[in-house]
Amino acid sequence: MQKMKTPRDLADGIKGRKVDGVLRATFFLSRSEARRRAKQLFEEFPSGAYMTEIEAWRELPGGVIELTIKRLKDAIDEPE
Repeated sequence: MQKMKTPRDLADGIKGRKVDGVLRATFFLSRSEARRRAKQLFEEFPSGAYMTEIEAWRELPGGVIELTIKRLKDAIDEPE
């Protein structure tokens, strides 16, 4: 069983991280909902423009999927 993180644990975990223009979003969903959410994000933020990728995908107890997707904050400009 995974221990619930306190706000202090979360703050300590992000302290000292550098800002690199990459956004990450983590979701805890059923398998079908995780697939649907990933597809939606890839449609909204295409890989070519935002470098969107699934950073982590794992199954937790009870069949819950932890899904982390990362992408650039802004789209890459196409060269002219």
